[in-house]
Order: sequence, then structure tokens, then C-alpha cells
Amino acid sequence: MIDTKNILSKCDHTLLAQTSTWEQIRKICDDGMKYATASVCIPPSFVAKAKAYVKDDLKICTVIGFPNGYNTTAVKVFETKDAVENGADEIDMVINIGMLKEGKDEQLVDEIAQIKAACGGKLLKVIIETCLLTEEEKIRMCKIVTKAGADYIKTSTGFSTAGATLEDVKLMKANVGKDVLVKAAGGISNLQDAQDFIDAGASRLGTSRVVKAVQGIEGKGY
Repeated sequence: MIDTKNILSKCDHTLLAQTSTWEQIRKICDDGMKYATASVCIPPSFVAKAKAYVKDDLKICTVIGFPNGYNTTAVKVFETKDAVENGADEIDMVINIGMLKEGKDEQLVDEIAQIKAACGGKLLKVIIETCLLTEEEKIRMCKIVTKAGADYIKTSTGFSTAGATLEDVKLMKANVGKDVLVKAAGGISNLQDAQDFIDAGASRLGTSRVVKAVQGIEGKGY
């Protein structure tokens, strides 16, 4: 039996398209409040306006170093501070994948730790872009994210070659520290997908389609 309310409570209702307009962002905020999603995940330029709109009725999540992750650490830290000052409640950052592939694990730990500090107590989720990594690199990232003190490890941006897989979520869940949660994102298209990822160990889901699926069930024209 699928518990729709439980699934929605774990969803970061997401709109990160380059063409996003305020009207579209406002609509997903309305949906996020109506369906009690965990947050809405939106571009940084809309954070202040969205926070003023939802006030304390909905968490605002935004992205840092998105989607490629190869900004300098200083830029990512500045982006994070700016987002928090604008009212962001949660931060989803993208790692420097080249740094990982060069074996610069301690530099990655340092970067994530600096961004966590810049969050000022807000939640930090670390996007590792699993589709571009080997299994060994995914496991190393689990250790790096744990050591750096982030709150979540996240599979994907949704802007690369593939999104979340159940196998990756299970691998991450098995290798992160006890205080690190897993977020699955990219390709979660319906309620059964969502339930499968939760069952695999995901505590959050990044998706634009679960709310639409619920609306479809309600006969709202989706």
C-alpha cells in the first residue's frame, strides 16, 4: 500500500529549468504548500521572492555550483552565504567531480566543510552525480561527505547523463555514516518509483513529477 502523504512529505518539489519564470516558481510553491512537501527546490535567483511568498509555510531549497560543480570553493561559499541570507532553508551543492577523479579527497572534504559552515546551521545536501562515477568513487564520496559533516548525500542533478538508481541509493545508504541521509533525484516519475526509492533507503526525493502524479489521481488534468 502506497502512503501518498508520506511520499509527499519526503519530496523536494523541484523546478530548476533554465527557462523558469516567477509564475512557474509561484505555482510550485503553491503546490508545495498544498501537498505539504518537504521543500521546493528552486534556482537561487528566486529564493528571496519565494521565501517572502511562502513565509514559514514551506521550506525553500536551492542549488549551489549547479549543475557542473566546478566553480571555485570561494564562489560556492559566497553562493551559499547569499542563498542563506536570501532565506534558503536547505542547500544542495554539486561536488567538483574532477577533484574526486584526481584523488583529491581531502580537498573535497575541505570544500564541503566550508560550505556546511556557510550554511549557518541550514541543511546541506551534497550532489555527487552518480552517473559519472565508478562504484569505488561513489563509496569514497560516501566517506568524504560523512567526514565533512554534511546532512545528506544526493545522487544526481538531473542535468547529466542519468538520474538516480535503486542500486546507487542502496550503495550510498550502506556506506555513509549513521548521521548522513540519502536523497535520490533524477528520473523519479511516479508514486511507485518514489516508494521504491524510499524502500531502498532514500529519506528525500528530488522530483517534479510526484506532485503531478498525485494531481493526476485527483483528476486535475495532468
